[in-house]
Amino acid sequence: MVSGSVGKPKRVTLMNQMTFDHAATTTTAATEVFPTYHAEELARGGNQARILLNGQIYSLRITRAGKLILTK
Repeated sequence: MVSGSVGKPKRVTLMNQMTFDHAATTTTAATEVFPTYHAEELARGGNQARILLNGQIYSLRITRAGKLILTK
């Protein structure tokens, strides 16, 4: 989690030095906070990105209809 003032966007640097904004969310004791990413930024302006998890590469594709498809 990235610390900072609630309501202000934060900058997160991920693999390959890609930088993304994620939405700040108010937290309570019973609420979890999840990072939020813009799919277009993950795809670097294209329509596809690769995501690595436990040594497996997954493909995230943005369709013409604006839907997301995640495949292994």
